[in-house]
Amino acid sequence: MATSELFFGPFKVSTQVFYKTRLSMAVVNIKPILPGHVLVCPQRVVARYRDMTSEEALIERVYGTTGATIAIQDGGSAGQSVPHVHTHIIPRKINDFESIDDVYTKLESDEGNVGQFLEIQRQRKIVEGQKKELIVESLMRDPRSMAEMESEAKMLAAEIEKVE
Repeated sequence: MATSELFFGPFKVSTQVFYKTRLSMAVVNIKPILPGHVLVCPQRVVARYRDMTSEEALIERVYGTTGATIAIQDGGSAGQSVPHVHTHIIPRKINDFESIDDVYTKLESDEGNVGQFLEIQRQRKIVEGQKKELIVESLMRDPRSMAEMESEAKMLAAEIEKVE
């Protein structure tokens, strides 16, 4: 598939590329942790997520963070709680967790278990003809309201429109 020169940092990877889009490419890994460990990155060589163009990245700039954790939990054994492929992009700041990798524990905890939350809500009974307001069952953090979530979605959509 690779027909032009492509680089992963200083390394020429044109022949290792197995998929590309206008802005990104997927490359087999020279030192995979496990079989199938691949890399997906922008075609343009850029050192940090925050250095990508607005078209390539948005979240870190909007939230003023210093890094991002990007994760996919694929299957129940990997912590996936909703059976629909999705990528977590988590803006990060230094010392946001006691240990850098605590974010993974948090993703797999009851707090991050969206599937459990949705199932609890599905099982709730209708009271006096109206559904109870959705409430996150975790005592560890307060849920955001629908208005807060809609406001953030509108703000991010506006940020995307600025660059289109």
